[in-house]
Amino acid sequence: MENHPLLLMFFFFFFSVLCFHHVADSTTIGSCDQCHRTKERDITKSRIRNYPDEKDVDIIATYSDASGHIRLARLKMRDLSDSWVWESPTNANTEHQNNSQGGMESLQIDSIFEDSLKHSTDEHYPEESLVQIPHSSLMTPVKIKRRMMRLKRRKARTSELIQQNKETDNRIVSAAIERSKGFDTTVKGKYSIWRKEYENPNSDSTLKLMRDQIIMAKTYTNIAKSMNKTGLYKALVNHSRASQLAIGDANSDAELHTGALDWAKAMGHALSIAKDRLYDCILVARKLRTMLQSTENRVNIQKKRSAFLIQLAAKTFPRPLHCLSLQLAGDYYLKGYHKKENIGNEKIDNPSLYHYAIFSDNVLAASVVVNSTVLNANEPEKHVFHIVTDKLNFAAMRMWFIINPPSKATIDVQNIDDFKWLNSSYCSVLRQLESARLKEYYFKANHPSSLSAGSDNLKYRNPKYLSMLNHLRFYLPEVYPKLDKVLFLDDDIVVQKDLTPLWSIDMKGMVIGAVETCKESFHRFDKYLNFSNPLISNNFSPDACGWAFGMNMFDLKEWKKRNITGIYHRWQDLNEDRTLWKLGTLPPGLITFYNLTYPLDRGWHVLGLGYDPALNLTEIDNAAVVHYNGNYKPWLDLAVSKYKPYWSKYVVFDNPYLQVCNLSE
Repeated sequence: MENHPLLLMFFFFFFSVLCFHHVADSTTIGSCDQCHRTKERDITKSRIRNYPDEKDVDIIATYSDASGHIRLARLKMRDLSDSWVWESPTNANTEHQNNSQGGMESLQIDSIFEDSLKHSTDEHYPEESLVQIPHSSLMTPVKIKRRMMRLKRRKARTSELIQQNKETDNRIVSAAIERSKGFDTTVKGKYSIWRKEYENPNSDSTLKLMRDQIIMAKTYTNIAKSMNKTGLYKALVNHSRASQLAIGDANSDAELHTGALDWAKAMGHALSIAKDRLYDCILVARKLRTMLQSTENRVNIQKKRSAFLIQLAAKTFPRPLHCLSLQLAGDYYLKGYHKKENIGNEKIDNPSLYHYAIFSDNVLAASVVVNSTVLNANEPEKHVFHIVTDKLNFAAMRMWFIINPPSKATIDVQNIDDFKWLNSSYCSVLRQLESARLKEYYFKANHPSSLSAGSDNLKYRNPKYLSMLNHLRFYLPEVYPKLDKVLFLDDDIVVQKDLTPLWSIDMKGMVIGAVETCKESFHRFDKYLNFSNPLISNNFSPDACGWAFGMNMFDLKEWKKRNITGIYHRWQDLNEDRTLWKLGTLPPGLITFYNLTYPLDRGWHVLGLGYDPALNLTEIDNAAVVHYNGNYKPWLDLAVSKYKPYWSKYVVFDNPYLQVCNLSE
């Protein structure tokens, strides 16, 4: 009988669990000691309002009274307040578990939601079966409903993002398809668009391999020698020599020796042995770095030598041209032309005609300038050419135009040594050329600006700067005192159109007409002048546009009015130590004619045929004058081949003098 209360309590507890499981699959357990007095009176109106559809379920609750006896109470589920919580029947005996279990149940709910989303994209389930919310001791009906709403919002947002992602993928695919339509599918074997040398991955692979092997062999040879590995050293040297002989002057696999591949295999075997015996990462890296520095030094030396040789080839008088001058000069004296004085010609000083000034010591070049101008002139009888040369070439120049007179045009050949007014007391350049400092600059190899100091200043040591023919353009009024306008032409130009419209251009009071050469930031005054010197920076703008000598119209009346020669002398005297500009005629020309230059249309004068192989051929064909400024003159083997026909078509190669001197196209 002592155990009767315990048995009774167990019976009622078991009965209450079975009853509720049968009706609602869950049980409510209350812990309030006053529920017996209040459950039947206090009905929560809010629960009725919030859950009108809930079934009225009978619940039998057990509790202990104040004396410790077990009591039973019968109540309805709708009579419970919101403070009561649901408990899973599986957890009925674990009412004292830690609160952490609620967090685990929350994570389980989230995982169920995530798993359900994986299937939602492919299958459509009823809303009730999409997410199963387990009953938790920490979850009230309100919280469960909120959780359901959150899960629905997550599902909607996920569906929206998936749809956006699909649309983005569709746009990317469409763009890729459109772009692929423009691909050139006929090009085969190109696996890398940024390395041209690998356009064909199988081309010249053997040659490249052998060259790489030679480099590594040199590296291991140095290491073997330093470690006294005599046998390995000799083997690597022999293999290197064999590979170099096999390569020779080959530029492709097709040019290699037939046994080159066998030698490459033998070299590979030797390098494999050397790597096993000698390889040390730090040591090999040091040797390769030394080889790289040595190669860079050799490249720099070769660049200097190349620059010197190009200058030498460009400025040295070619043998055929020297032969031409000798043949003409010999016949000039043998045939007695030197005894015949020039017959006065009224056209020479007639200001109403078209006058050209050509200062040259190259007979063939001067003849091309005259021939091209006359052949393209509408009225060749109105054109007068004033050619000034030096004493050495005066006889040859005069002889050429005596036996090859241009059709109807007038030729006047003069010797610069006959200009008695051109002396060191009047001419600043002549005075400077006679100075000891300038002679040291030109004729002493140990001068700081010599080849050993770099190739940048090499062009300024050009012997042409010692010739007064190059500076005579600044004395045009003294050379031609009776003329009003003169068109100056260099001897490295070719005329392709009639130039007479140049004399009718109104230059608006300017002294010189020239084609400007500045494009964006190129060829402006700061390229030619030293703006770190106050004399330059205070008088000129560094952004002023440069222009070209070579085809220039001079108004000699305005020249005399503005005393241009005096301005030129002043600036030449200030530049005696060459601190304002380097030697040459363009920098002093820019200074002398500053704000006195009339810009001609670019179609009159196209430059660059003597140094730029990428000029627009259409512009060259449409130009009135093309200029071979630069080292690659058209009469030299250095000439750009595609530009040479513009010049050679005005050379009469069947002339007996040219044939004797082997001058041909």
